[in-house]
Amino acid sequence: MAAPAPAGPGDAAWAALDAWSRNFTYWAPGAGNGSLSGEWYRRNQIHLFGALLSILGNLVISISLNIQKYSHLHLAQQEHPRPFFKTAFWWGGVLLMAVGETGNFAAYGVAPVTVIAPLGCVSVTGSAMISVMFLKENLRASDVLGMTLTFAGMYLLVNFAPNITQAVSARTVQYNLVGWQFLIYVILEILIFCILLYFHKRKGTKHIVILLTLVALLASLTVISVKAVSGMITFSVTDTVQLTYPIFYVMFTIMVASCVFQVKFLNQATKLYNLTTVVPVNHIFFTTSAIVAGIVFYQEFLGAAFLTIFIYLFGCSLSFLGVVLITRTREKEPLQRSYIDFGNIPGKQMLDRIQPDSNGLPCGTVPDGSDSIKSQSGQKKEV
Repeated sequence: MAAPAPAGPGDAAWAALDAWSRNFTYWAPGAGNGSLSGEWYRRNQIHLFGALLSILGNLVISISLNIQKYSHLHLAQQEHPRPFFKTAFWWGGVLLMAVGETGNFAAYGVAPVTVIAPLGCVSVTGSAMISVMFLKENLRASDVLGMTLTFAGMYLLVNFAPNITQAVSARTVQYNLVGWQFLIYVILEILIFCILLYFHKRKGTKHIVILLTLVALLASLTVISVKAVSGMITFSVTDTVQLTYPIFYVMFTIMVASCVFQVKFLNQATKLYNLTTVVPVNHIFFTTSAIVAGIVFYQEFLGAAFLTIFIYLFGCSLSFLGVVLITRTREKEPLQRSYIDFGNIPGKQMLDRIQPDSNGLPCGTVPDGSDSIKSQSGQKKEV
């Protein structure tokens, strides 16, 4: 017989800890309430469906990215490569990415933002695994550790995300838009965005933190609008049609506009910095911004126990650390290109160096009546 939890203001925290202690009572008889129990599964079935949609969508995205990467590598090996957008592989990758993003879009309609947004780490993890298996990249110890931490973080954040079932209708979105919490949040976000944009445009500051913070601020609006649009479509299918409300098209416009400007700033970051730096920083900034947006606009952690919030944030931290370890700078492997070994041309003997010596003759200079060239070591080599 379990000991009764102490009465007092910590009842909610004790209840969360008690539920966690019975995580492995899957379909066990009795009042099991752990994260693998039948009762927990029935209560969170719709959220699990959304999480599964997001995980599958991110896996498809990782496959599409590797297909596009393979297309670029294949073209680089050709003597006269075609433009990448004229290859079937590249378009196949684009099609798969559209399918994966559709899965993510649908997931926002049935599950909380705080469940779906952190699952973007699945794309990074899946891409690393596919690169090792099919593109023959090296598997490092940090990759294995990073994947382990990512999976552990995913388990915690899915289990301890807010257990709310909120039907997103047009009236709900309108009500949340004029709430004082969201109005304060938007004012602060606009103020920070304008300050950063001033330093970026007027002062020419190109620091990665500024660029990706601009992306994250826009991403918060994207997440809010994506969930609103997806939620209203879901509500239209399951209940009453919501597409006749003007707020649907307002949120759709915000979604498209914020995505376009996100891509603009993100492209600038990828041009200035290595992807191994941009990917983890952008993932952390985007996920943090999305979680804050979900908490403020949709009030997803309202009434949650402190222990539940702490374990959820700990799971997010583990997934962040896993992404950082996976995307650490890899040793650049030589690219296999088609080339001609000039040293094997019959009757010709080439110099040791193809590139001219720094102290030698400039490129295109004809020696003055000499049929030999003096190298840096002082030895003459016949051409």
